[in-house]
Amino acid sequence: MTRYDETNRQFDGAMALCRDIFARKLNDYGPSWRMMRPESITDQIYIKAKRIRSLEIKKEAMVDEGILPEFIAIVNYGLVGLIQLDCGFADDIDITAERALELYDKYADQARRLMKAKNHDYDEAWRGMRINSYTDLILTKLQRTKQIEDHSGMTEVSEGIDANYMDMVNYAVFGIIKLTE
Repeated sequence: MTRYDETNRQFDGAMALCRDIFARKLNDYGPSWRMMRPESITDQIYIKAKRIRSLEIKKEAMVDEGILPEFIAIVNYGLVGLIQLDCGFADDIDITAERALELYDKYADQARRLMKAKNHDYDEAWRGMRINSYTDLILTKLQRTKQIEDHSGMTEVSEGIDANYMDMVNYAVFGIIKLTE
């Protein structure tokens, strides 16, 4: 097995973990997130990333949840963000749980394809990075996303909100892999 094959296997395992949590929450709440505008999703990811950074710095948690669940949440909110950018937000729950999972799988597959392409070009550089670097990169992507949102989604030369969500998903998956190796 090549190192790229190992990365693909680990990526798939991390995504399966995220999807399981997403599906179980979907069972509990339904696709209630359909009401969220992309800006609110960006802020939810921000909350999760800030908590990870806080835990990395303070080395202790007052709430009995660690860093791993926060990276899982970033993956899931990132994929929800991509769904919302594509479908728009709704005033009511307008899709079934089955349709929500289909859309989740569609964007998870896109994230996987992007990871494979970038991993090829960057030659597994993510493996030499520290977990806190993923956190900082996610926070940087969030700041960029907020700026783009504040400019009504318009950019001159930069990638759009969707590309930033996709990168956040992939950095969070790398964090999950590192934490579960």
